[in-house]
Amino acid sequence: MKWKNYIESISKDYHFKTPATNAEITLLKDELNIELPGKLLELYYETNGIFDEHACPLIWSIEQIIEDNLFFRNFGDYKDFYMHFDHLLFFSDAGNGDLFGYRILNGSIQDDEIFAWNHEDDSRTWVSSSLENFVKGWITGEVTV
Repeated sequence: MKWKNYIESISKDYHFKTPATNAEITLLKDELNIELPGKLLELYYETNGIFDEHACPLIWSIEQIIEDNLFFRNFGDYKDFYMHFDHLLFFSDAGNGDLFGYRILNGSIQDDEIFAWNHEDDSRTWVSSSLENFVKGWITGEVTV
């Protein structure tokens, strides 16, 4: 899939970064101990994140994925309030504190389904069957939180 073409066919309001490097992708795998799902990996080979006209990310950069996932997994105060975050790989946010991610089962991402984590009640809700549907749905407003 050509992610830039796909996104531009939905909206011209997004811009792209230079592709992620192999070193950045390897760092993510090493830091989070996870293989990226195929479609997300394809996206990063085209662009290291997707951003709107206000520089808000539709899809986080590799750096932000590493930073935010490590924060949520390791922040001690959250362990008293939230379920563990080791079973989610966050890659996007709603701008209100809620995050989007893949679920991790038995140490790997086994399907393309996307879930939303609600920061207020710690619920995890299915929002999309694939990255393509998530991107389109979030841009068009069909996916909401």
